[in-house]
Amino acid sequence: MKSKEVRAKFLNFFKEKEHLIVPSAPMVLKDDPTLMFVNSGMAPFKENFLGNAEPKKNRIADSQKCLRVSGKHNDLEEVGYDTYHHTLFEMLGNWSFGDYFKKEAIAWAWELLTEVYGIDKDILYVTVFEGSDDVDNLKMDTEAYDIWKNYISEDRILKGNKKDNFWEMGDQGPCGPCSEIHVDIRSAEEKAKVDGKTLVNMDHPEVVEIWNLVFMQYNRKANKSLEALPNKHIDTGMGFERLCMVLQGVQSNYDTDVFTPIIREIEAITSKDYGKDEKVDIAIRVISDHVRAVAFSIADGQLPSNTGAGYVIRRILRRAVRYGFTFLDKKEPFIYRLVDTLAKKMGEAFPELKAQKQLIENVIKEEESSFLRTLDQGLIILDGIIKHAKTKEINGSKVFELKDTYGFPEDLTDLILREKGFTYNAEEFENSLKEQQDRGRKASELKSDDWTILHLDEVEEFIGYDTLEAHVKITRYRKVTSKKDGEMYQLVFNITPFYAEGGGQVGDKGYLEDAHGDVVYILDTKKENNLIIHFAKNLPKHNDEVLKAVVDSKQRYRTECNHTATHLLHQALREVLGDHVEQKGSAVHSKQLRFDFSHFSKLTTEELRDVENFVNARIEGKLPLQENRSVPKEQAIADGAMSLFGEKYGDEVRTIRFGQSIELCGGTHVNNTSDIWHFKITAEGAVASGIRRIEAITNDAVKDFYFENNRAYFEMRDLLNNAKEPVKALQNLQSENIDLKKQIENLLKDKAKNIKGELKNELTEINGVQFLAKKLDLDAGGIKDVCFELGSQFNNLFLLFGAENKGKAILSCYISKELVASKDLNAGSIVRELGKHIQGGGGGQAFFATAGGKKPEGIEEALKLAKNYID
Repeated sequence: MKSKEVRAKFLNFFKEKEHLIVPSAPMVLKDDPTLMFVNSGMAPFKENFLGNAEPKKNRIADSQKCLRVSGKHNDLEEVGYDTYHHTLFEMLGNWSFGDYFKKEAIAWAWELLTEVYGIDKDILYVTVFEGSDDVDNLKMDTEAYDIWKNYISEDRILKGNKKDNFWEMGDQGPCGPCSEIHVDIRSAEEKAKVDGKTLVNMDHPEVVEIWNLVFMQYNRKANKSLEALPNKHIDTGMGFERLCMVLQGVQSNYDTDVFTPIIREIEAITSKDYGKDEKVDIAIRVISDHVRAVAFSIADGQLPSNTGAGYVIRRILRRAVRYGFTFLDKKEPFIYRLVDTLAKKMGEAFPELKAQKQLIENVIKEEESSFLRTLDQGLIILDGIIKHAKTKEINGSKVFELKDTYGFPEDLTDLILREKGFTYNAEEFENSLKEQQDRGRKASELKSDDWTILHLDEVEEFIGYDTLEAHVKITRYRKVTSKKDGEMYQLVFNITPFYAEGGGQVGDKGYLEDAHGDVVYILDTKKENNLIIHFAKNLPKHNDEVLKAVVDSKQRYRTECNHTATHLLHQALREVLGDHVEQKGSAVHSKQLRFDFSHFSKLTTEELRDVENFVNARIEGKLPLQENRSVPKEQAIADGAMSLFGEKYGDEVRTIRFGQSIELCGGTHVNNTSDIWHFKITAEGAVASGIRRIEAITNDAVKDFYFENNRAYFEMRDLLNNAKEPVKALQNLQSENIDLKKQIENLLKDKAKNIKGELKNELTEINGVQFLAKKLDLDAGGIKDVCFELGSQFNNLFLLFGAENKGKAILSCYISKELVASKDLNAGSIVRELGKHIQGGGGGQAFFATAGGKKPEGIEEALKLAKNYID
């Protein structure tokens, strides 16, 4: 059975069971601070399970794309080494929100597996929760056990512990016992040797879990206690790739038609055969898995970067690159060439792959090229470490520094070291890694109390499109503590005029005022699992009374100007550059806006001018806001509304129109484009291959910009003696300055040549080293020339020169390469240490380095200490 048919049969089965079939949600999460990515099928429905939003229907089914690489469900390092773990995977799932429960969930799972898919019931095992004797003191799930007895013999119903058979979404929230369905696809000979029940949940590659039925009946509170949920829910997840393995009669997920087209393409590109060498096989599995994860993430709007979710994607891609580099001998980009095969295979089920194919290829190719350059640099540094090593064991902290600073992976370092007869101290490496992780964990750690409920059955409503003030009641609050912000309170109102951060727009600020005149400031507003949360340093004294909520109108107005400007900018870019332009991200603040978009080259001065003029023409045109708050999504798209890949939209959407610009948008906007006053681009540059970024300002910020430019212009004219043509006068000055610089450089070179002979006579031999520490009247370039000229005449030279230039101090150290190796000296380390005396720092190579500082009087002390390095 082909994978396409496997997916279709699942969805059709539950459609017949009166489930609403919904498309996969974007994999990248926007309003859940506890998760970067959708890591399970239930993640997109978290707000429904928490009771913060009503589901579209109380029965739902889908095939959800998921990513597991970090946090509680971390599968990254296992991927490739076994045949059934993945970073990106599809989760087939069916959900009940307070409708059916264990009886139906178990019956339908059995019916689908054994009757629709035709899986032999004699190769299936199921598990049920055995209970726990810990602080929760939970009883065995006898209800599920008794239901399973109707379908499968009791010797195939296994009891599982809390680790395997009690599912929790996190430290807090809905949870409950679960029943796993496992399949044994070993040969008859293997089954005769070892009873399959002994291999369940033992990480056997051919006895694997394919479906988990979670019975959500509890809520885990912040104090770790459990309370019964008022409504019981069903959350099931079946691994699509594993199911295909079973139904296609193969022994590995990578042997299914989900992966084989990609593997065949890797074989063709690399001239390596899959199935002949274990190290090659692991590399091919890693690459075929990781290209899927990276491609889907980019399609959903998450580009590789150095922070947050972007860093996770970069890590995944770099892991694939280094496996290709090390085991497939690929020293040039090639992973991007797999995107075409992936889009052909999965583009029908996930059309975003086809729509974003060119962008995905561009970004992956650029990332590959960048990391391959990093690998080359790391190899050079590693060669230096090996060359100067005193023993055959390299310090683990140096290996960690290679990984942390240069992105050079420790397993590749280990491989190269072993090839050269070296090892590294793994304990030292792990200690350095743990120290870094502990620092990061402490910095990001967030402790949340349970919600204190003040008013029940209050439905929160956003009214901020129409008003900036309202009388509100706090329905719930909780205290949160983090290292960054200290203690804060999160407040939820029955109604709110505060806009919660979303769609690129920042959250509102403002204040709460009670009837007694006490004021509490709202510092930010965010959305979490469909709740609008207001952040405050203090809790209102009279939190059970009606309070007056007021939004900072100036900040909101400036933010609205910038948000409307992003819509006009989007329209302008498509008009000036072409319809290939698509929004790839935005940040709308009160002071400025940032807009990322797909385009293949830097914008010319003329194009930037045309874009600015286009937007300003719409501002001058005084276009009124045309807002429609409830339009069927399909109708809005048909009317020409722009939507963003990676955004989660409901069936009903809000459209914002200014003239011919129409977009799906939940943000706040000006009533008329004339309110923006003026639009000015301040910067344009690259974010990634095929992605450009424009930064711009509007309204008051433009006035300030022109005022500052005007002030600078008149100051410049004053300096140029009020020249009639200041630009020409400045060009003449620059030309004269270049000529003078050349003359000075030539004079200093002559001076350096003349001083060389004098310095040579001042050299002193100490312990076989030609030594000199002296203050010179030269600039940094002149000192370097002297060092290298003297260095060409000696192989045992140690020089430390100091100089003062324009009130700044310079220290330069030169050490013959032979001394660097024989005496384990490092010029970079020396200038960093001695640079403290001039209140500065610096670095360079082991044989030559320079430090700069702001304390020239410290030069003499540094020069005196230089001799200590060779005594």
